[in-house]
Amino acid sequence: MQFREFGEAKREKIVLLHGGGLSWWNYRDTAEILKNEFHIVLPILDGHAGSDHPFTSIEENAAEIIAWIDAHCGGSVLLIGGLSLGGQILLEMLSQRRELCSYALVESAAAIPSRLTNALIAPAFGSSYGLIRNRSFARLQFQSLHIKRSLFEDYYRDTCQIKKSDMIAFMKASTAYALKDSIQSSDAKVRVYYGGRETNEIKRSAELIGKTLPDSQLHCFRDFYHGEFSINHAQDYADTIRRMIGVRQ
Repeated sequence: MQFREFGEAKREKIVLLHGGGLSWWNYRDTAEILKNEFHIVLPILDGHAGSDHPFTSIEENAAEIIAWIDAHCGGSVLLIGGLSLGGQILLEMLSQRRELCSYALVESAAAIPSRLTNALIAPAFGSSYGLIRNRSFARLQFQSLHIKRSLFEDYYRDTCQIKKSDMIAFMKASTAYALKDSIQSSDAKVRVYYGGRETNEIKRSAELIGKTLPDSQLHCFRDFYHGEFSINHAQDYADTIRRMIGVRQ
């Protein structure tokens, strides 16, 4: 796994895990805002553009990042945030390690398996994968994700680099992921965010995560689509992190 880092290594560490099909630039603006206060670490998830390993599983990605934290951070960090697939990996990390971080920010993460969607992924991508290199098609896909326009070139460049096998693998893993009972022992103070315009699956997952985690708060942005909080509102996202950990603004 590869890592992008911002800020001085001696500062307290924040790890942010990007969404599926995206890359470290998901949190680039947030990292730029916070780099003078914290050491920001942006892993590039396996199977994504810039990674050095095919995607295997959510559990394996979680274990890899925990191993990095053990090697470079003494076994724990101040805060971990994650969007969508990154949010699922964060949930898995909290399940695997009780004292991994003091705070966690989970955004738009599915925690209820969807068998039908999972079964349709391979045939759907088998027939449409070739279109991702078509700029017109990519722009339509990009617009459907409600990501700010300035990120299109990043999105198009990196989407074209994702292998079909990896794309199918991480999407199947995402639609099959279920919250582990062991997460209830996590010591982290967790905030769970989702958009009011997201799917019912994400809304129900957010409620489940909020009910399952012992020290959590649930927040809904009524007018947001999937992933809009961290991708499109970096300043608000950074300010939320500051408030979570008690930093005066």
